[in-house]
Order: sequence, then C-alpha cells, then structure tokens
Amino acid sequence: MAAHAKNHDYHLVDLSPWPFVGSVSAFIMAVGGIMWMHGGVPWLFAAGLVGVLYTMFAWWSDVVREANTGYHTPVVQLHHRYGMILFIASEVMFFVAWFWAYFEAAFYPDEIAQVGRVAFTGGVWPPQGVEVFDPWHLPLFNTLVLLLSGTTVTWAHHALLENDREGLKWGLILTVLLGALFSTVQVLEYTQAHFSFSGNIYGATFFMATGFHGFHVFIGTIFLLVCLIRAYAGQFTPKQHLGFEFAAWYWHFVDVVWLFLFASIYVWGSWGATIVHH
Repeated sequence: MAAHAKNHDYHLVDLSPWPFVGSVSAFIMAVGGIMWMHGGVPWLFAAGLVGVLYTMFAWWSDVVREANTGYHTPVVQLHHRYGMILFIASEVMFFVAWFWAYFEAAFYPDEIAQVGRVAFTGGVWPPQGVEVFDPWHLPLFNTLVLLLSGTTVTWAHHALLENDREGLKWGLILTVLLGALFSTVQVLEYTQAHFSFSGNIYGATFFMATGFHGFHVFIGTIFLLVCLIRAYAGQFTPKQHLGFEFAAWYWHFVDVVWLFLFASIYVWGSWGATIVHH
C-alpha cells in the first residue's frame, strides 16, 4: 500500500474514453456537416453533434468529480489556470481574425471594389445600399446589459470569497438572466436587419463577428448556469472554486469583446452611413 501512496501534488488521471469518443464524434460531425452542405441529409451531422455534446457533459462531469474528491491540488489548479489563459488567448486570436476582415474592408473599400472580392463595396464603407443599425438603440441597450452582468458576476465572486452563499447564488442568478436577456435582444436585432449574411461583405463580416460573439454569450450563460447548480449543491468553497473562477474569466472576456464590437462595428462603422431607426 505504501508503494502506491500519493507522494506528489500532480494528478495523474485514470484512463478515459472521452478523448477517443470526442475525436470520433467530432470527425463524424465534420463529415456530416460537409455532406449536409452539399445537399445531403443532416442526420450524420446530428449524430456527431450528439456525441460531442455527450462527451463534453461526461468529461466535464469527471473533472467536477475530481475537484470534489480532492484531486485538484494547488499545483493542479495552477496548471488549469495556465490552460484557461491559453484558451482565452486563442479566443482573442479568433476574434482578431474577424476584426481584421472588417477593418480591411472598411479601410480599403476601393481595393475591394477593384478586385471584386466577396462583393463590390462601391468604393465606400459601409457599401452602397446598406442600411446599418442605430448604435444608440438595441446595441447600446445590450452593452448596458453586458456591463451590468459583469458587475453581478463580480459580486457573486466576492460573495463566494466571503462565504456569503446567498450573495453567490443571487449574483449568479442575475448574471444568467442578463445573459439570456442579451441573447434575446440580439435575436430581435437580427430580425430587424436590412442586410443579410450573403450579398455584401458588410453583412458577412457583421454577422460573423457579432454572431460568434452571441454564440460565446450563449456558451458562457450555460457555463454560469452550471456554476449556479453547483453553488446550490454546495460544491464551491472560498478556497476551492476553480470552475466558477474560469466561468467569471470567460464572462469578462465576452464583455470586453463586445465593447470592441460596439465601438468599432456599431458606432464607428455607422459614421456617414444610412441608419435604420426602429
């Protein structure tokens, strides 16, 4: 027994089927998605998606179980933090690509009009005939919603550090509700758009940048909802709450990205353009 006793701070995980199952499911989903785009049926894509979602649920359930049984020592938590920092850094680069595409088209509309990439701009930005959103209507409202959600998740974090269980729960409840409100308003905004994803480069860059951000808000809301469930189960303590800490990091990242989107695409991008007032 002494030979098998743990004498280090590193968690050597047990053999897990989830990397293999997740890889196979992702491959099936990718192949199914390509076939679907070429006129096939979506069932193969749906099967792969179910496999990916189940893998995420089962794998993260194992990680939560490891945290609750004491495997996440300070050394392991430090390395998890490194991993989360690298993940957020990769997400930053992901959004940099969409900002790059937007600003390239915005700063050099003449060149795009000459070579005819994606769609003609008419030498101006936004392209001729595009009616943009009023940044001081729904976009401003959603900005205030996200900023408020950043304060509520910070309140929840400080409440947890003070072992204020009710403050933790209410802070998370409000943050989840605000995240759901943001997503609802964004869907409403999309229904009022006077331009589409296809047909012009403005619509393509707008919907890719704001759409992927909306998807991140949706994922972050689920992340925080899981934290709320775990908070009710009493799984977080002032010294052991890595899952909640990562959710808060992710949510603040989503907030910051939106501020850049609002300032550059909604406000700056509407200067001199035809604005639709609802």
